[in-house]
Amino acid sequence: MARRKIETPTVPGSIVVDLNNGKTLEKALPAVICSRIKFFRERLGMEQKALAAQIGVTFNAVSNWECGRSRPDLNLIPAICEALHITLYDLYGMTAPADSLTSREKTLVDGYRRLSPGHQYAIDRAVETLQFVQSAAAQPEMKKLLFFSRSLAAGAADPTEFEQDAEPYYLYASPEVRRSDYVFNVNGDSMEPDYHTGDMVLVEKLSGGSALHYGEIGAFIVGNETYIKRYEKDGLHSLNRKYAVLRFGEDQSVYLIGRVVGIVSQKDIPSKEDVEAYLTLRSFARV
Repeated sequence: MARRKIETPTVPGSIVVDLNNGKTLEKALPAVICSRIKFFRERLGMEQKALAAQIGVTFNAVSNWECGRSRPDLNLIPAICEALHITLYDLYGMTAPADSLTSREKTLVDGYRRLSPGHQYAIDRAVETLQFVQSAAAQPEMKKLLFFSRSLAAGAADPTEFEQDAEPYYLYASPEVRRSDYVFNVNGDSMEPDYHTGDMVLVEKLSGGSALHYGEIGAFIVGNETYIKRYEKDGLHSLNRKYAVLRFGEDQSVYLIGRVVGIVSQKDIPSKEDVEAYLTLRSFARV
């Protein structure tokens, strides 16, 4: 029986196999390498001699690659990609297996790579700032109120200046918070069962033609003390019946701070980090 002759095809140059599907890229590779090395080099405005110097080959080697007379050794591919500021997928005209960029994103990335280190740093900071602003803007709206954590100073001559004893306090802007201007602590049990010691009440400042009506809860300054009481025609009432009605003569001064509109809920209180983000966002808005 005649021996069967086995012929081995001769293919000039090396053979590259796509590891994803096992297919040989040998025929298409020279054209890809030729056109794309030249394309990315010219896009950077780089001369062939400059590219050759960066990857440690001769000018003729680069010229031969781009003309299709030869191909670069595989061990030079990483250096070529680095010199041209591209990825291996860019060089071979392949789609990255994940996180592929849109054409606009590629244009932005390419532009970034052509910037000087100093300009790249400026872009880095700008992106970080915009990301922060976007994150902060997505948070719930907040409102700044005035919080009174202690009693008024003894001997205060003018109760209208009581705001000097307050400190800024930020809450998420619920409907009640939006109406409010102040936050007061409740001390004692005179307003139980609706208000308990340790509760923080929201107070709406009354100005212009607005007024506190009989039956409404208000915040008052009497002498040097603050009170949360129900306003009635005959005086200031506690909700706890064991306390007497506060009545005042014509020579006594009672100052109305405002209307109590609710109690601060835990869900109204932002974290320290959220407040810092909100304040930083406001500072950006003022720039």
